[in-house]
Amino acid sequence: MPVHDWTRVIAGAFHDFHQAWIVAIRDALNDGLLPEGYYAMAEQVAGRPHPDVLALEELEGSDGWMERGSRNDAGVAVAECPPKVRYTLEAEAAIYAAKADRIVLYHASGDRVVAFLEIVSPGNKRNQIAVRQRLDKLSSALEQGRHLLVIDLHPPGRHDPDGLHAEFWGATPGVTPEQPLSLAAYRADTCPTAYFEPIAVGHVLPDMPLFLTPDRYVNVPLETTYQTAWRGVPQRWKRVIVGQEP
Repeated sequence: MPVHDWTRVIAGAFHDFHQAWIVAIRDALNDGLLPEGYYAMAEQVAGRPHPDVLALEELEGSDGWMERGSRNDAGVAVAECPPKVRYTLEAEAAIYAAKADRIVLYHASGDRVVAFLEIVSPGNKRNQIAVRQRLDKLSSALEQGRHLLVIDLHPPGRHDPDGLHAEFWGATPGVTPEQPLSLAAYRADTCPTAYFEPIAVGHVLPDMPLFLTPDRYVNVPLETTYQTAWRGVPQRWKRVIVGQEP
C-alpha cells in the first residue's frame, strides 16, 4: 500500500492513525522480531523531553547481544549485511570529538532504554521552537548511546526546509520536492552513522533498521504495520485522504 498524503486531513486524524501505527509496530517487534532479552513498549517516559513513540528496552540482567546464546539468528550483523538504504552517512569525527569522551552508566540490575522509534507529527514542525525541541531530544538520545529510527511522513516547512534529517545531521542530502518525506535510522557509536531514505507519497514503505547495539539491528516492517494501522482509519477520513472528497 503506497504512502498517503496526510496533508489532506486535520492533525487529529493523523494523530489517531499515528497511535494505531505505534501499536502495530510495537506488536510486530514483540512478536518475534526482537531477540530474547529485548522488548518494545509504547509511549514510555524516559527523561525529558520524553519520547513520543516507542522505547526499546533491554530486560533486567541482559549483558549483551550474543552472550545469552539462545537466539543467535535474531537480528542482523552490520558487517555481514549493511542496511539497504539510499544514503549511509558517517558523522564528521570533529563534530563528535567533544562528545566522544562521555561515558554513560547504567544500573546492571535494571531495565535500560537502548533505542527510540519516533513517528513525527505535524505539531513537531509547527514552529521553530517545536523543531528545535525535537532535534535537541534526538541529539540527547544519540549522545547517550541510544539508537534512533525517525519516520517523517510530512513534507518540510519553513522551519525544516530540507527536512528534519538535514536539520539534525547538519549535512546533505536532505529531502527534495520530488521526495519530500523521509525515513532515517541513526546508529549510536563513538562516530554515529545515519541511514537515510527519502520517499514520496505513493511509495511503498521499505523496511528500516532499528539498532539494538552498534553492531546489530532488526529490520522494522514499516509497510505491513502501516497497512494494519490504515485498516482502522475511519471511512470519513479515508475518502478525504485518497481524494474522494474535497
